[in-house]
Amino acid sequence: MRARSGGLRSWLAFGTGVGIEIQDHDLRVVLARVRPSGIDVLAAASIERFRERPAAEWGQEYNLLIRRHGAGHLSATVALPRRDVIVRTVLLPGVAENDLEAALALQIDGLHPYPEGEAAWSWAKLHAPGAVLVGLARQPVIDHYAEKFAEAGIKIASFTFSAALCYSAVRLMGQPPAEGFLGITETPGGVEVYGESPARPCYSASYLEPWERAAVLSLAELRLSSASRPRELVELFPPPRRVPATQGEPLRTHMLAYLAALAAACPHLALRLNLLPPALRVQSSRWIYVPTLVLGALFILGLVAVGVYSRYENLKYLRALEAEIASLEPLVKKLAELDSRTDQARRRIELLDRFQARTKTDLDALREATKILAPPAWLNTLELSRTAMVVAGEADQATGLLKALDGSPLFQGSEFLVPLMRVGNTEVFRIRSAREGAEP
Repeated sequence: MRARSGGLRSWLAFGTGVGIEIQDHDLRVVLARVRPSGIDVLAAASIERFRERPAAEWGQEYNLLIRRHGAGHLSATVALPRRDVIVRTVLLPGVAENDLEAALALQIDGLHPYPEGEAAWSWAKLHAPGAVLVGLARQPVIDHYAEKFAEAGIKIASFTFSAALCYSAVRLMGQPPAEGFLGITETPGGVEVYGESPARPCYSASYLEPWERAAVLSLAELRLSSASRPRELVELFPPPRRVPATQGEPLRTHMLAYLAALAAACPHLALRLNLLPPALRVQSSRWIYVPTLVLGALFILGLVAVGVYSRYENLKYLRALEAEIASLEPLVKKLAELDSRTDQARRRIELLDRFQARTKTDLDALREATKILAPPAWLNTLELSRTAMVVAGEADQATGLLKALDGSPLFQGSEFLVPLMRVGNTEVFRIRSAREGAEP
């Protein structure tokens, strides 16, 4: 498989990690150091018959191995046996990233055959849109392995599985081909396959059939052409550039432990699929992040330098603008003075227009009052101001005058200023009405 360059991602491949693979009878252990220039296997070993021996005994064997190489502070990533983990690829198109976990929680009971409450599960988003990789195991199994490693005095940061490790490893130093691929390896328990394709973003399975039959079935699952040539699974992953002289080929003999060591060395580049309960996870020493912190500090210093230069350019530009503004300031003052004079003239014109309009409105009010107070009513007083009209006089029936005035569009709020007085056959009145719409 020809992997594409990983670009910036490969430059972030920096760290040291310990990987452990749990087999039927033995433990496989690999200590690896990852750098952008390549991968060095510092140690690879097998701890035999760990299930039959006291935990303290094989735990001491493990700790002596990693301390001999100055890695006693590191916590290990453990690859669980394939038979103990159920792997599912779930497609959730259209679901927002913040809602993925809630959507999975609604479906999780349909993804495993375990009794209710016994399923431990973890998930991670794949690169394909809407695709999620889910790993499930029985909680008693997880608790059993966690207890064994705790008794052995081995610090564990993660319990993961082969599909997650394979998916992360093929992207550690590059990118897999977009058209898809298939890798197959023979194990004591049968044939294990891992592949990716546009139809299946992550496919992991174990077969009891022969190699050829497993290849045909897997290509069909991936919807790859039958002409596609399956590869040895180890060919998919970045090989180590250096190994101890006595170790042979750890990528073949300790494959899952090697992949787990890569995930432990670069957890920021691996799928965060961890079946170990958070309360039992032991993080590695902070010193392993010193190189990352140094690189981060250098990156921040670069950003600061860019920011300072940008600020200098902005200051230079601001000074040029201020000089230009100073040269234009006299002209601006003249324009402001002209605007002020124009505004004053406009206000005076508006004032004259209002005075001219007042005569018309006053005449309209006088004509409307004459129409309403028609004979036989007559007036002896009429006072007209900008906001009100006061009339006084005599009428046969003065009580209806209030309604008549308020019914006019020019008057409102009419009221008697003094009580009505009857003199002979007429009523003496004095009425005040507000002028509606008149300017003060």
